Amino acid sequence: QVPLVESGGGLVQPGGSLRLSCAASGSIFSIYALGWYRQAPGKQRDLVAVITSAGSTNYADSVKGRFTISRDNAKSTVFLQMNSLKPEDTAVYYCNARPPHSNLPTYWGQGTQVTVSS
Repeated sequence: QVPLVESGGGLVQPGGSLRLSCAASGSIFSIYALGWYRQAPGKQRDLVAVITSAGSTNYADSVKGRFTISRDNAKSTVFLQMNSLKPEDTAVYYCNARPPHSNLPTYWGQGTQVTVSS
């Protein structure tokens, strides 16, 4: 059973919007911080946004004001609403679940491609 499954990627024109979803298997994820990372070709994987179990959020400077992260603990799902997309947002987006302590594992999704191009 795959712990994290992303969906919602695709091709969009500059200025458009996409909503990514990441479904986690198991109610334990309600205690995890959930986040989105992205990796463009030839570049390192960088944090895009994260939301703690308490609902606190943090964003990369490059997406502030354009992206919104949210979570639905009842459905063990985290979302990334992406607006005003730019070509430089093109990357594979990965969902991440970070545990509150090291006794629990960290999880990664398989990634979903987001391409912003006209």
